Amino acid sequence: MNRACAIVLPAAGLARRMRGGDKLLEPVGGVALLRHAAQQALQASSYVAVTLRPEKTRRLSVLLNLPVHVLTVPDADEGMAASLRAGARWAGDAPVSALMIALPDMPDIAAGDFRALIAAQAENPDQCLRAASMDHRPGHPVIVPRRLFPDMLELRGDQGARAILRANPPRLYPLDGQRALTDLDTPEDWAAWRKAH
Repeated sequence: MNRACAIVLPAAGLARRMRGGDKLLEPVGGVALLRHAAQQALQASSYVAVTLRPEKTRRLSVLLNLPVHVLTVPDADEGMAASLRAGARWAGDAPVSALMIALPDMPDIAAGDFRALIAAQAENPDQCLRAASMDHRPGHPVIVPRRLFPDMLELRGDQGARAILRANPPRLYPLDGQRALTDLDTPEDWAAWRKAH
């Protein structure tokens, strides 16, 4: 089997905390955040998927001409688990040994981080790997080995992969600074991030 790691960007959320805006369409480096995240992921893996709600056509439009797999999630109202199940089904059909869950609202995560995490997980391919801050606070992305794809298909609700990580404690991999913790959910988060950058 090709020992590649697939990457799924769960982008089927409603971004309610943005109070009418869409965080995944906020500009980063001259492009929408979702496109930026997909571009970074594509530099690290040949297998990149984005989960979307059927009605999120603006999000789909910013992915134009990128070689990503778009996974429509009709049951997205359930929460994050719906996206993770879609990602696990897709990755299960690909010649990969693991699946990275990379939240697309983390603009500081770069292609080099994706590559470093994939390389680190390949050293112990049966164990989960989780990005962390330099002081070892767990963050994202998270890599789940193929043996746990069936467990991902059983996830329910809006808890993400917490149950899997509790049952299969991940090895932590520190990324520089706070990039593994920085996700931007509110207009205030974005204002503070832009001021810092």
